[in-house]
Amino acid sequence: MRTAEITRETKETKISVTVNLDGAGRSDVQTGIGFLDHMLESFSKHASIDLKVRAKGDLHIDMHHTTEDTGIVIGQAVRQALGDLKGIRRFGVAQIPMDETCTRAAVDVSGRPYLIWKVVFSKPKLGDMDTELFKEWFQAFAQAAGVTLHVENLYGDNNHHIVESSFKALARALRQAVEPDPRAVGAVPSTKGRLGG
Repeated sequence: MRTAEITRETKETKISVTVNLDGAGRSDVQTGIGFLDHMLESFSKHASIDLKVRAKGDLHIDMHHTTEDTGIVIGQAVRQALGDLKGIRRFGVAQIPMDETCTRAAVDVSGRPYLIWKVVFSKPKLGDMDTELFKEWFQAFAQAAGVTLHVENLYGDNNHHIVESSFKALARALRQAVEPDPRAVGAVPSTKGRLGG
């Protein structure tokens, strides 16, 4: 079982995350931000990753620290659960339609973190949440997980659909990338013989 449990505490947030990469998409998420909970539950379901998140943050200031730090800790947990990165498919791509919206994500579990974010919102807020915070979550996740991640909203009008399709596209792409490759059991998926820098 590829599992990990991470706890991270700062003056701004205290976050604990448990992941099981070989799970069934079960989630138990409490961040104090309803919309973020919804997105993480969707991410868990469509990645088939069991995910438990407990986050307490300085929401009396704003949602920035809690959103970003949740991305960091989930990314750290995914990276730890992947272990030596041997035997995985490494790459994953998904294109997710959601009503009028379509979003594509591509993942390389490379050990080299990078984010390309081609997602534009028509409004500054989605409910109480600043839409600019979604890029912060994806950036934090990619950095901490050590993945190259490209997310591109191809088209769409509804901001809720754009965000949700982005999380679902990441989930499906990540599910492919971390899946064990039966044709490369125990092998590092790189001609270098290692992943990372």
